[in-house]
Amino acid sequence: METDVIIVGAGPAGLMLAGELRLAGARTVVLERHPQPRDIPKANGLGGRILDLLRHRGILQRFEEASSDPQVAPRFPFGTMHLDFTHLADPPMRAMPIPQREVERLLEERARELGAEVRRGHDVVGVTQDQATVTADVRGPDGPARVTARYLVGCDGGRSRIRDLAGIAFPGVTFPEVNRLGQVTVPDSVTVLDNGDIDVPGLGRIRAGFTRTDRGVFAFAITSGVLFVQITEDETTEYDDDEPLTLTELAESARRVLGADLPLGEPIRLSRYTFKDRQAERYRHGRILLAGDAAHLFPATGTALTVGMLDTVNLAWKLGADINGWAPAGLLDTYHDERHLAGARARLQTRAQAAMRRGHDPAAEALRQVFQELVVDEPALRRMGALVAHADIRYPMPGAGHHPLAGTFAPDLTLYTERGVTSVAELMHTARPVLLDLADRPELRQIAGDWIDRVDIRTAKTDTRPADALLIRPDAHVAWAATLDEPTATAGATLRDALSRWFGAPPMSGGVPAVAYGCSNGPAS
Repeated sequence: METDVIIVGAGPAGLMLAGELRLAGARTVVLERHPQPRDIPKANGLGGRILDLLRHRGILQRFEEASSDPQVAPRFPFGTMHLDFTHLADPPMRAMPIPQREVERLLEERARELGAEVRRGHDVVGVTQDQATVTADVRGPDGPARVTARYLVGCDGGRSRIRDLAGIAFPGVTFPEVNRLGQVTVPDSVTVLDNGDIDVPGLGRIRAGFTRTDRGVFAFAITSGVLFVQITEDETTEYDDDEPLTLTELAESARRVLGADLPLGEPIRLSRYTFKDRQAERYRHGRILLAGDAAHLFPATGTALTVGMLDTVNLAWKLGADINGWAPAGLLDTYHDERHLAGARARLQTRAQAAMRRGHDPAAEALRQVFQELVVDEPALRRMGALVAHADIRYPMPGAGHHPLAGTFAPDLTLYTERGVTSVAELMHTARPVLLDLADRPELRQIAGDWIDRVDIRTAKTDTRPADALLIRPDAHVAWAATLDEPTATAGATLRDALSRWFGAPPMSGGVPAVAYGCSNGPAS
């Protein structure tokens, strides 16, 4: 066996998975068919929950340094409208402008630092599996080869060969439309008005935002002297992903939709994409798993990158648990259960965007108007923000009577310890499970001591504790929580059950107290 996990595809999902697997102690090799990283523009930013996760891993600063604007409260496009978070002091959705190629570069850099191997120019042409291993037939620079591992994860995009080889169905639809995006300099013949509109010879005044015509939708905005253009047309042409968009093609598309020539300056970024609404029926077939675009495609922008990278964070620690021999029965199956649910939730909001974008009759226009009026109200705007940020996911927890935090992303509490001030995010840098005691409950720490080889035990105070204690999984989701002043009889029993359910049978007996951070007398003044 050459490695523990083979990852097929060196996009954001595959490279994020490689780093997470190394944190979980699994040997990892990434096989990418392209010999060099591609320069074809794709996604141009990260947003929502993935930014929180990068902070929890201690690597957010790397991405901020590579971004043109580290984090902003955006006007997020939703269909042909916007969700405007710019006026909120604590917006439910933040975004970071950063090209996908930079995201991939930083993730590969981190994966290699942690010991992952990335082999470019290696095309997986066949896959076989048995009860113990999976083998990839590879065509590489030195000819055919075979790589054997415990598991293989297909992160090879919407046209995934791994998904096809595994016989996993990918039902859904492809929308008969093509979207062309361009970032160009503003030519001298275009007049930019004070309110952001433009005046174009032969066209007159075009309002910033979305303009719908009988032939499609034209949208633009101007930021820092750069003209951002998006043009959507109904079209059934199948384009090769490797075929770049040209400035001529963009200009011709604008002419068809607007009915006249739109002057365009020098190109900065050009890309083209179609919208698909598909989800794999299952994310696992034996020792073959799927993540990222191989598992789901969404009919709106701003979603795929985040959901795909979050898939891998959920998967990595579960694969690591199995490889390291302590995974409880059924743990790996929860990857499909949890992330298929998250993918379906992402499909819900992107399908809603597609309906609003594609409707052309007066009824559709009325729907857009009502929606835009609703999201002026802050509660509705916050709810929609949590939805598009993928921050409203609550994984189902087995059993009954769970704390409201169980299954949710752990709140990033400020923590006061004898060693100083820290946070939940800092505790998660190593991607290990954490029992966080917020109420000095030694009896709960004693129970968790039986799992000390795989669960870190921390004690701290916080300003307003949401629970007496939290059991946090490596993916930063809460597996269990004790209510305030909950009796030991119930808290202890449910804690032991959660530890066994998520982290296997206890390797030790009798309990070993393990407190890395001692309690302080309270919040620092």
